[in-house]
Amino acid sequence: MSYSTPSQVVARQLDYFEGKHVLLAGELEDTFATELCDTAASVSVFTTNLAFANKMASYSAVNTYFGAEYPENKNIDLVLLYWPKAKAEAEYLLAMLMDRCASHCEICVVGENRSGVKSIEKMFAPYGKVTKFDSARRCSFYWGQCQQVPNPFSKQDWFKSYPLSLGETSLTIRALPGVFSQNELDVGSRLLLDNLPKIKGKVLDFGCGAGVIGAVIKSRFADADIHMVDVSALAVASAEETLRFNEIDGTVSASDVYSSVSDSFDFIVSNPPFHAGLKTYYAATETFIKDAPSYLTTKGQITIVANSFLRYPPLIEAALGECNVTAKTSKFAIYQAQKM
Repeated sequence: MSYSTPSQVVARQLDYFEGKHVLLAGELEDTFATELCDTAASVSVFTTNLAFANKMASYSAVNTYFGAEYPENKNIDLVLLYWPKAKAEAEYLLAMLMDRCASHCEICVVGENRSGVKSIEKMFAPYGKVTKFDSARRCSFYWGQCQQVPNPFSKQDWFKSYPLSLGETSLTIRALPGVFSQNELDVGSRLLLDNLPKIKGKVLDFGCGAGVIGAVIKSRFADADIHMVDVSALAVASAEETLRFNEIDGTVSASDVYSSVSDSFDFIVSNPPFHAGLKTYYAATETFIKDAPSYLTTKGQITIVANSFLRYPPLIEAALGECNVTAKTSKFAIYQAQKM
């Protein structure tokens, strides 16, 4: 079995997990949790990524939890945190897990050096002290213990807000750490929203992030029936909060591409992701485009924004027919196609 580089480093330190009730969280990529079952008293996984949760669901020896929050579990006495891409997400996970797990919970942290894992040394100071015990394959491994009583964790305290004004549309965007468009509207989404077609009927915002695209569409086109999906539980919670805060109607659900989608839509609109953690990852977007016709009504349309260097037009043409470029900058392009 081939494991990620961080997992290979953890495999050198199995003594830390002997007889412990272990919880893995963070930027999880592989099934290394199953290997710990031979060493630990019990192994659980907490993930905010539905695709990974579905992957782990087939391993009955591992308890898998999916969501924006981990339920209280005072039986967990060691957390193995795989350092996430966003530092703010690491802070969110630490605050939640130190509060939800056993008192004096131990923690092991592993991550690629380029990911900023060294930040754990200062970040963990309110809870205790962590020390680096291994460094290999451009990764670092830390161990520490929570020695202070953590502050009670409330997800509501972690939402950040920023105002969004586009023409006559004014909204407040609400987002949790690690969610796309958490701090400001990205350039690609702004280009997309500035070049939307006239929309009515059922609309799917795929990879919704903080819910910016769907919320703007509903604000501009009152007759639009907005549905949003994202693989991230943090994104789902953020999009729900954006809708609630702005008193906008719409539905949001977690979905691994189309896994939770059963309806057909008149419009699919997206700024599709092409990163997973620190790595470039196209598979989900390729599946999204290839399977789009099955989720479009007759003459339904798909409109996406993408970095110009991404070779999406051939994929769109193969799935839907003619692909039109409706707007373009030096970095981004808007692609539009209609179901034939």
